[in-house]
Amino acid sequence: MASTYLQRTTGTPTLGTKCTVSFWWKNSEGLPSGGSDRVIFGTETTADCYIYLRNTGELGLYQASTGGFDFRTSRLIADCSAWYHICFTFDSTLSTSADRIKIYINGVRETAFNASTTMAQNATIRLNEASKVINIGGGFNQNMNGLLSHINFIDGTAYDASAFGETDATTGEWKIKTS
Repeated sequence: MASTYLQRTTGTPTLGTKCTVSFWWKNSEGLPSGGSDRVIFGTETTADCYIYLRNTGELGLYQASTGGFDFRTSRLIADCSAWYHICFTFDSTLSTSADRIKIYINGVRETAFNASTTMAQNATIRLNEASKVINIGGGFNQNMNGLLSHINFIDGTAYDASAFGETDATTGEWKIKTS
């Protein structure tokens, strides 16, 4: 498992209730070993917000404290030969609780979850608060083992996966938009 990861400190958000996180990820480990989850993207402390691969293979999203939520996909992510496009869209201003957090894997919105505690309406997304240290590729001694590419964090706008990828007309595969 890698012992290094990137860090970035956020500025003042445009709108703390909306943001998008998108990245291409290749899991090099399969299911995390040693019973530990692996952090892919998140704030510096465990009391905040992070995206992770559980030791069960579920892709997870967790935020503690005010406006907290806990999502874990039913779909397992363990294929070490595949690149996955992962997109999280946050918009806590929406009245329908099921639409406040959307998770897309390879352009398809995930609708089946092993856990899905909703986000409170108008809650602030901890990833999008001022002066937060964001870890990319690890954190909390639970660093991911894999590759990341085309990492996007968009403040103030809730984009869906089609802003970052598209289906190839010839192969039918989800591919990155490079423009």
